[in-house]
Amino acid sequence: MAEKKAEQGSERKPEFKTTVGGIPIKRVYGPADCAAADAAKDLAAPGEYPFTRNIMPSGYRGRLWTMRQYAGFATVEETNERFKYLYKNGQTGFSVAFHLPTQEGYDSDHPLSAGEVGKCGVAIDSLQDMERLWEGIPLGDVSTSMTINATAPVVLAMYIAAAEKQGVERKKLNGTVQNDILKEYIARNTYIFGPAPSMRLVTDICSFCAQELPQWNSISISGYHMREAGATAAQEAAFTLANGIAYVQAMIDRGMEVDSFAPRFSFFFAAYTNVLEEAAKYRALRRIWARVMKERFGAKNPRSMMLRYHVQTDGFALTAQQPLNNIVRVTLQALAAVLGGCQSLHTNSFDEALSLPSEQAVQVALRTQQIIAEESGCADVVDPLGGSYYVESLTGEIEKRVHAYLDEIDRMGGSLKAIEKGYIQQEIANSAYEYQKAVDAGEQVIVGVNKYTTEEPHGAELLHVGEELEAKQMERLRKLRAARDGQRVTQVLTKVRSVAQSSENIMPVMIEAVEAYATLGEISDALRQAFGEYRERNVV
Repeated sequence: MAEKKAEQGSERKPEFKTTVGGIPIKRVYGPADCAAADAAKDLAAPGEYPFTRNIMPSGYRGRLWTMRQYAGFATVEETNERFKYLYKNGQTGFSVAFHLPTQEGYDSDHPLSAGEVGKCGVAIDSLQDMERLWEGIPLGDVSTSMTINATAPVVLAMYIAAAEKQGVERKKLNGTVQNDILKEYIARNTYIFGPAPSMRLVTDICSFCAQELPQWNSISISGYHMREAGATAAQEAAFTLANGIAYVQAMIDRGMEVDSFAPRFSFFFAAYTNVLEEAAKYRALRRIWARVMKERFGAKNPRSMMLRYHVQTDGFALTAQQPLNNIVRVTLQALAAVLGGCQSLHTNSFDEALSLPSEQAVQVALRTQQIIAEESGCADVVDPLGGSYYVESLTGEIEKRVHAYLDEIDRMGGSLKAIEKGYIQQEIANSAYEYQKAVDAGEQVIVGVNKYTTEEPHGAELLHVGEELEAKQMERLRKLRAARDGQRVTQVLTKVRSVAQSSENIMPVMIEAVEAYATLGEISDALRQAFGEYRERNVV
């Protein structure tokens, strides 16, 4: 028994510890650790500036978070069936995953799309696909989030056109388009154009939505992908807010009043397994953003100061080894998001380190949220961790680290300059390296990977996307091109290039182009002719 105990490493050493993000942890916390937090200034009641405790006074007592499961794979018909399944099982919002060719501006029959069609998201090549994706789902009654960036103007135009074909006015549409290109240069790399034209497209969408889609969130500024790339909690918060500052400034530079667009800005963060550090991160984020908007940009509308955010549990933390353990990880991560006060939440499926999620795994992921909402008691109280010596100390420490990064990025000339210099990328790379070193040394325990390991097979039933899908999608495109008005398509693509080279807002011509059934790849090619393609320079 003693040998087994030693082998499993059950004994814990009470020596120096840090959070996953590198914040030193004391053995115990008391009132002195919260001395820096002025209760009147930092810990006002929920719903009151600076919103540390929550942006709404009633929290989840008034309304639960939106349970927005991310889904999309294979054909539009299969994804449509998955959406209907989730809706039937109590999902309250949709979140669309697009396959890589759609994200990078290629149709499914482009040579660079070979082998990728429908593999990590749904294939959307034209308005015809978008119409079929939402068949039988009334777009005036649902909230939709679309994770798309470089081709966001095209995909949003398709969604608007599909809704109008259903008879839904655009002013009634509710949802979010990610539209965050800066984090693509930092962490994801699904950009097409250079920073300047990309920022123009971002602000075109934000301006258009402010005028035409009053219930639509025109941007979801994302820290999730930076966290997946290895950023610490403080880095994720800092670099996301720095990008947010850049977008707000870009809109002001276009002549927009801050309160005309800022209320519809939203954010997207990861939730790691360290519950208390993550909850503290969200509390710090709300406080910092409120003060940035009020003190830096002169916002007067309280809604402009409210950091509204979606959370996705951390895919990076999920393991192919002992995949059922991921149910526990996702539960802890979702709990952190709820304790932190998120507005919407996606819970990852336990099999995502192995394949696209199976239907069973998707249901477990959704039920995880529902159990937290209905059985845990965590939704009964606003900011249930408020006043905890440890959590308040963590909140203050994360806030301090975020401000240090924001000050450094300001000295560089802002987020775009910091990205061009490779500063943000290098900071994240350094953190990823330190984390992996800790894992390799056994200092950072991952159950089932570097401790408590077994040789048993995973036993999960995996979802497979058949190779025949690619041929099917290519045939659909062939038939579309043969049936549409080719002359009208040629004319509207010429107009897309012309508008792209002007200062005119791109969105009206995008809607015109998709309604003519120009494909996403054709429209993207017209923009490539106008803007060129971006190639990242090597940063030494």
